[in-house]
Amino acid sequence: MKRWIYPLLALATLLLSGCATVIDNNVTSFHAWTPSYNDKPYAFAPTKEQENNLEYQNYASLIRQELQFLGFTEAKEARQAQLQVSFSYGMNTEQVVVTRPAYDPFFYGPAPGWGRFGPRPFGFYGPYGPFYDPFWYGGPIQSTSYPVFLRRLQIGITEAGEGKKLFDVVVDSEGSRAGLAAAMPAMVRAAFDDFPGPSGVTRQVRIKVDKDGQPMD
Repeated sequence: MKRWIYPLLALATLLLSGCATVIDNNVTSFHAWTPSYNDKPYAFAPTKEQENNLEYQNYASLIRQELQFLGFTEAKEARQAQLQVSFSYGMNTEQVVVTRPAYDPFFYGPAPGWGRFGPRPFGFYGPYGPFYDPFWYGGPIQSTSYPVFLRRLQIGITEAGEGKKLFDVVVDSEGSRAGLAAAMPAMVRAAFDDFPGPSGVTRQVRIKVDKDGQPMD
């Protein structure tokens, strides 16, 4: 490899590493929110399984940051809270199958037109000519499968005491890499986008993230 290629490769790697990634989220919210709730203190209400769970605490910190940005105040003690925030999360995996013709335009079958570089008695394009379409004439088919990771986050805000539901949002996203934690900052940001947002409407919210997965908006 020539010496001048190495600097180009290094520059390309640097540019790619600095590029932002976009995470698409489907956001559906339902709410009975009024501005009078904006100044009420809140507290998290974890389930018994979520208590002392480090993953839960990490995601709670992300939600806390968004609520603080929106002007909410966390109660110093849970009994002082007028709002309760609860959330759940999870991820499933599905296999996507892609089917396509197993067609190699440079393969000519057995002798006398063998292999990729053997004699070509029918010309460069083989016996079918340049317009041969394996989709039209049929032929061997090959299938390839790959995993798709489906991620979900649900956040609810209720009125303390009476338990009246005020806000409920579900965020769905998918990706080709496993790992819920990497996508969670973007999903939390999407959950509170244009809070409280239109009720009963599913929106696509695109969040740009940096190389560390942190929202850039």
